[in-house]
Amino acid sequence: MSAALAALPRGFLARYEAGGGRLSGDRAARAAAARALAAGFPGPHDEAWRYTSLRPLAEHAWAEPPVATPDPAALLARFDAIDAPRIVFVNGGWREDLSRPPAHWRRPDRAGARPGTLARPEREPMVALNTLFAEDGALIELPAGVDGGTVLLLHLALGTAEAPFACHPRHRIRLGAGARLALVEASVGEGVYLHNPVTEILLGEHAVLSHARLQDEAAGGFHLATLYGTLARGAHYDGFLLALGARLSRAEAHVTLEGEGGRVHLNGGQLLAGTQHADFTSVVRHAAPACASRQTVKSVLGGMARGVFQGRIEVAREAQKTDGYQRAQALLLSPDAEVDIKPELEIFADDVKCSHGATVGALDAEQIFYLRSRGIPAAEARAMLVRGFLAEALADIAAGPARTMLEQAVELWWRRQQP
Repeated sequence: MSAALAALPRGFLARYEAGGGRLSGDRAARAAAARALAAGFPGPHDEAWRYTSLRPLAEHAWAEPPVATPDPAALLARFDAIDAPRIVFVNGGWREDLSRPPAHWRRPDRAGARPGTLARPEREPMVALNTLFAEDGALIELPAGVDGGTVLLLHLALGTAEAPFACHPRHRIRLGAGARLALVEASVGEGVYLHNPVTEILLGEHAVLSHARLQDEAAGGFHLATLYGTLARGAHYDGFLLALGARLSRAEAHVTLEGEGGRVHLNGGQLLAGTQHADFTSVVRHAAPACASRQTVKSVLGGMARGVFQGRIEVAREAQKTDGYQRAQALLLSPDAEVDIKPELEIFADDVKCSHGATVGALDAEQIFYLRSRGIPAAEARAMLVRGFLAEALADIAAGPARTMLEQAVELWWRRQQP
């Protein structure tokens, strides 16, 4: 581990010790997080982080978000077409003037006051960092049987290279038995900043949460998100993450199927160029019988970009009739692009159906030749094949605000890649 990376957590701890007294909330939880963070950030010898280095974070001295922020109107305008209640955070803080909150939400008395029951700061260093500084976030709680419709959760960040900042929102979504919600979440920004959110999701019996996430942070931004979820009997979590932005990003998910008949989908897409690095890491724990999990991740990588998919399925002894599946597919548009795929299965039950598959390749030369022979220019032929590859990744998302937002983001990304 480099000296700069080793010093990075000490800088955060010094900032906490200097101003931590003003932070509200559970001081015991913050103190425990400080002890966990004192052990340091993960390095190349930590198996869970072997493909992703946090060394670029050490290039900046991370400060608190500025009190005064530039006008976020341009960023907010990207989502004007989504006609739904919205909860807007700017530089990690809730903006009442920009929000139209749904009925079943509330702003906690500082998110740090209730650190939650699922997060494990002693195990995940970025969660420890979040627990240390979390002050704001969203609480969405639906009573049993309520259909919450669609809710838009926006994270807007506006930073500068001269004054990079770090923000650590803490969100919690709880659905009662039989409740339903479509959560559309987006993270966009400008400048240099670190966005380190933690989200906890608790689904009651037969509750259904559709959760579409767009990560299109600024080119100089860092996005390190951790999600925890627990599903009761018959609950269904349908998650999709599209990662387009950020210099360095990692989306980590820990989901436990605690009740019989639960289902979880942790699907995603990574579209990267230049020297971007994106990591999709998931752990799905089957702790009850007759549950199903699906993980499908598609990556399109150009330039010197690097994509990572680490997917782990754990099946407990009592989780008979488990059906688990992982698939990773990568399309390399450049000889300098790289993808790392590491599927894992840990099975203690004997009546299960678990499998995984991975494919990595370039654009098919014969398909390009076929299109060009019909008068289609080379650039357009490549675009058609890439779009077809990505369309399959979005095919399982139902038509609606989430599908529209993600398709528009893919189109915008592709236009940015054209000379």
